[in-house]
Amino acid sequence: MQLAGAAGAASVAAVVDPETARAATAWPVDVMGPGIPKICAYAGRDAAANRALQQVGVFHVIAAAGGRAPWTEESLRRTLTTLKDQGMTVVNAMIGGMNDIIRGGPNRDQEIENIIQSTRAAGKAGLPCIEYNFYAHRITEGYEEELGRGGSGLTRFNYARVKDLPPTPQEGAHTLEELFGRAEYFLKAVIPEAEKANVRFALHPNDPPAAVSRGSQQLFASLENWKRYLDLVKSPYNGITFDCGVTREMGEDPVAVCRYLGQRDVINHVHYRNVTVRQPYVDYTEVWLDEGQVNMLEVMKELVRQKYPRSVLPEHPRAIDIDRERGIAGQYAGVGGGGFVGEIYNYGFAKAMLLAALSQS
Repeated sequence: MQLAGAAGAASVAAVVDPETARAATAWPVDVMGPGIPKICAYAGRDAAANRALQQVGVFHVIAAAGGRAPWTEESLRRTLTTLKDQGMTVVNAMIGGMNDIIRGGPNRDQEIENIIQSTRAAGKAGLPCIEYNFYAHRITEGYEEELGRGGSGLTRFNYARVKDLPPTPQEGAHTLEELFGRAEYFLKAVIPEAEKANVRFALHPNDPPAAVSRGSQQLFASLENWKRYLDLVKSPYNGITFDCGVTREMGEDPVAVCRYLGQRDVINHVHYRNVTVRQPYVDYTEVWLDEGQVNMLEVMKELVRQKYPRSVLPEHPRAIDIDRERGIAGQYAGVGGGGFVGEIYNYGFAKAMLLAALSQS
């Protein structure tokens, strides 16, 4: 057998050029190329943190652009240039300062003007996407930790224990029609400016998607409402952060919804995570990417089929002991959320799904 193996190897070597052999075994796809989803992360706080992201194959980031509007071209350029010098490409930034826009307060028009100024600055600085929320209230009081495999931390949402919480004095209670009216006023002012600046807007769905949150109806908490919102101003610049986890939390098929949104060219950012749903909207658990009810490979295949070229954030890492020992920060720290080691798992899983999807395309 050894002689036969040696003879076989010799015969192969005689007929196969080494360069041809290397080409045949190399990965055939440039995952950083055009028309391919870009796995991204939140930008690190310094060069060392961004170097750590690069070491695990992440080169696209969501910038901390300054939070509340108005942004300036100078500040955005400084942020984008610093990150570029550290090897990172900025794909998105979250904007704030919209409380009166959402709740109909006296400073609504000034806040809209701040958003418009920020949009113009983003276009000049080269920021391609602005993400935002439209929460009257976010019912995160319903989150609690649930232990998963090996004692890892999962995040459960249990609406039953928070459904009767009253409105907060600073937020008040708001109806769906009030919120849609304010959203239309906002979009009609801002989206034309976004088109001129070539900056896409991405609204994140209500998460948790319970229909009522401390007395306020949720604007973006059902597929029907997603469609209605996107129809207020029909434009690729009035888009969505497509979250396959939230989609499943609402009882919808993430792949079908991804296809629908892609056909309209309104997916401007993606959140990539998995859930196990016991009852849509009110009882579910955010789980590891490999164990929930969302077919993560099929979601990625649909994005690849669409030649979706923008950002995909594998978010909400699960808590594991090494992160707990180091200390976990952030909104989900006490309710099953993890830290950087959990994020590394997410990045690796998402990259594997991307490579698998590309190899089958």
